[in-house]
Amino acid sequence: MLKLADVCVSYNHIEALKGISLEIKKGEIVTLIGANGAGKTTTLMAISGIVQPTSGEIKFNDILLNNMSSDNIVKAGISQVPEGRHIFSKLTVKENLEIGAFLRNDHKEIKNDFEKIYSVFPVLKERNKQIAGTLSGGEQQMLAIGRALMARPILLLLDEPLLGLAPQVEQMIFKVIKDITQIGTTIFLVEQNVHLALKIANRGYVLETGRIVLEGTPDELLKNERIHKAYLGE
Repeated sequence: MLKLADVCVSYNHIEALKGISLEIKKGEIVTLIGANGAGKTTTLMAISGIVQPTSGEIKFNDILLNNMSSDNIVKAGISQVPEGRHIFSKLTVKENLEIGAFLRNDHKEIKNDFEKIYSVFPVLKERNKQIAGTLSGGEQQMLAIGRALMARPILLLLDEPLLGLAPQVEQMIFKVIKDITQIGTTIFLVEQNVHLALKIANRGYVLETGRIVLEGTPDELLKNERIHKAYLGE
């Protein structure tokens, strides 16, 4: 479904990604693990078209994404939930969800998708007229995910979805992430909580200073001594 081949990204002549290659197959949850500054968010931004690779190729269902605009990438079937959520805090919950469907014209299906989002996140239905900035952190994360799903993505990019959330909310958000794959959405997950990320992922990649240094199944990565020392504090 998604393939990155020798992708490099630079900021002011400083390489953030140094020739990374990875693949995500339909129906998978794939996680990208790495320390702050490793290049995880840059990887997602390159896929979304927010930054452009200086070399290498990004292909989605055999469509070359290099130099494609972000809105066309959304139309192709990729949506991103950014780190920090970035909801429209002065708009209502419903208005935020409507923005997620901005590029769509199938009004009847949009209405049906509202109900689907509300079934996944009942609290959003209860608060659909509430100003989004007054929601709790966990509710804002639900709204950010719901807004992305309103675009009907084939591939959903999640950047640190658990950041700043209470443990009980973390568990609920991760259950939702697993449920999303059951409706046919593939997920590429960037997450600092390595234990939880590997608990729900099918496969994982480890990124260090702009390079992929390890890849494998959760069991393989959890058994790796390098992972234990660097990310699990053991």
